[in-house]
Amino acid sequence: MRKIDSIEALEALYGTAAGASIDKVVRRMTPLYRKWIEGSKLCVLSTVGPAGTDASPRGDDGPVVLEIDPGTLAMPDWRGNNRLDSLRNVVEDGRVSLMFFVPGSNNVVRVNGTGWLTDDAEMRGRFAKDGKRPATVLIIEIAEIYTQCARALVRAGTWRAGDESAGLPTIGQFLAEATQGATDGEAYDREWPERAAKSLW
Repeated sequence: MRKIDSIEALEALYGTAAGASIDKVVRRMTPLYRKWIEGSKLCVLSTVGPAGTDASPRGDDGPVVLEIDPGTLAMPDWRGNNRLDSLRNVVEDGRVSLMFFVPGSNNVVRVNGTGWLTDDAEMRGRFAKDGKRPATVLIIEIAEIYTQCARALVRAGTWRAGDESAGLPTIGQFLAEATQGATDGEAYDREWPERAAKSLW
C-alpha cells in the first residue's frame, strides 16, 4: 500500500481548494457566526499535547460557550470523570479546535485557536447553575472561524435516521470487557441514571 508522505502528492490527488472554502474564514466573531455558536449546545473540543491528541464532547443546557469579546470564547469544565485528558493537553500545549453542532442542521461551525485554563472565581461564577460552579473555565483565543460543508452529516443521515443505538454496547459492558469482568457492568449501567442526575453540574 502506497503511503502519501508529501503535501505535493496529497494536493495532486485533490486539486485546488474551492474559493468559498477559503473565503468563509474569519478571524473574529461576526454577527452570523455569533448567532450560530450561541445556538449550539454541543461541540467537540480537540486538543494536542506531548502524550498525543484528544477529542472530547462538551455539552450544556444552553450555549456551550460564552463570548467574552469578539476574539475570545469561554467554556466551563463541568463535572466529568477527572481523567483531564483535554485539560492536561491545554496546560502543556494550548492548541485547541472546536466543532459546534446544532440538531437538525447538517452544517457545523469550526473554531481554531489557543486555549488556557483559569480558576478565577468571578469567571467561574458566570456559569453557576443550581449553586454549583465549574472547577475551571477554558478561555479560547480565536485564530479562525469557519463553516464546514454539510456533506459528511448528509451522507451519515445524522438527523433523519432516528435512534440507531439499539443493540450497541453500553458503558458498563465496555468497562466489564476492559477489566476482564472485574467491574460489574450491569450494576454500573443500572446505577448510572441516578449518578448522572446528581452530577450534571
